[in-house]
Amino acid sequence: MNREDFPMLKNEVIYFDNGATTFKPYCVIDKINDYYCNYSCNAHRGDYKFSIKVDEEIENTRNLVKKFINAKSNKEIIFTSGTTDSLNKIIFGYFENYLTEDDEVILTKAEHASNVLPWFELAEKKNLKIKYIPLNKDLTFDLEDLKKVVTSKTRVISIAHVTNVIGDVRDIEKIISFAHSKNILVIVDGAQSVPHIKVDVQKLDIDFLAFSAHKMCGPTGVGILYAKEELLNNIRPIEFGGGMNAIFSYDGIRQYSNLPYLLEAGTINVADIIAFSQTIKYLNEIGLDKIHEYEYNLKKYAVEKLEKLDNVIIYNKTSESGIITFNLKDVFAQDLAIYLDKYNICVRAGNHCAKILKDELGIKNTCRISLYFYNTKEEIDKLIEVLSNDNLKQEII
Repeated sequence: MNREDFPMLKNEVIYFDNGATTFKPYCVIDKINDYYCNYSCNAHRGDYKFSIKVDEEIENTRNLVKKFINAKSNKEIIFTSGTTDSLNKIIFGYFENYLTEDDEVILTKAEHASNVLPWFELAEKKNLKIKYIPLNKDLTFDLEDLKKVVTSKTRVISIAHVTNVIGDVRDIEKIISFAHSKNILVIVDGAQSVPHIKVDVQKLDIDFLAFSAHKMCGPTGVGILYAKEELLNNIRPIEFGGGMNAIFSYDGIRQYSNLPYLLEAGTINVADIIAFSQTIKYLNEIGLDKIHEYEYNLKKYAVEKLEKLDNVIIYNKTSESGIITFNLKDVFAQDLAIYLDKYNICVRAGNHCAKILKDELGIKNTCRISLYFYNTKEEIDKLIEVLSNDNLKQEII
């Protein structure tokens, strides 16, 4: 689907690492070049036409993102450097002041490092208690599993909408509805969901959402922090400097800017934020429902083919995303990834930044295929052909 839009595909590569980052279409690349060639100025700095155009382009992107996730206001859309930056701003900007000693934070062992390590740091600093939702044998959980760990001390649930190893799609709407009935706030890591499925923050009643542009055909170095405006009004910046202040004087008196600029200190990633507008338009033209349906059918096709190979272990056959986590029997994951690269097949190997998942998975390292709409059945067939090589183990050794 739309393969002609991606210059990277001219390299005859079979790219199955879209969970890490995605290829960029010409329209995004062209928009970056247009900025650098025709109005390469800073934001919020000038009273001349080129700088004013920059401001207009940035606010155009903000408005497109607002509509894309159906936020109420442009004030609720904060530009960051990525999901990690967004989560850190949420955790240390809001929850460091909100939580008190012995309060409980609920995670799962399937979470990405970006949604675990900041909590470890804050828990140590404020003497918080971190609890984990128990996972089922298929490494998913349901609402009843969550209810087992919630107590009167639970203040926040911080989980991925779609996990980056198992690829399970959590029922965020039910989780949030239950959480709010207990006055619990919910942070949603949308890095693996926003690029693939429609996320309506008002319909789902999401409190905080973080995601990255580069995982959805956008530029690197751009992320989004969304939060309800009433929550953002109580967030404290963790970065201070130009662009986020209205006035300050020698004696320490200062007045900071209003949202969203309060949380966008310094020179933001101008070129890539502007180019992100083309990403949103591009995905809207294709349609997220169409993207999700295509990926899910392609995933089922791949699983069906992989299951026919005696030497393949699949860890998440039934997940509803385009992520397939697998290993080859008696073959180290990284060795297999290096071997596949000889055939221009790119997969991810390792623990995928979900290092505590090994407690549940029973194995530390796996190979991961993560699909996007420009992948094809023919590419799956080529992977199967390579994995079917009778001399594969000997060639790896």
